[in-house]
Amino acid sequence: MTRRKFSREFKIEAVRLVTDRGVAVAQAARDLDVAESVLRRWMRELTATPATAFPGNGQMRADL
Repeated sequence: MTRRKFSREFKIEAVRLVTDRGVAVAQAARDLDVAESVLRRWMRELTATPATAFPGNGQMRADL
């Protein structure tokens, strides 16, 4: 089975579902079909560094 990949926008909306709309983490995780621990990790990452949270996959190019 391959790992699922979620877009940055999906992760942000998932976190907002909990933080802005007041949905319980467990309920939001069930509704979105993601593990509760994954949703909590996304919440920590977005809270710690909102501007650089969820940078993407693969090798990032250096700006020249």
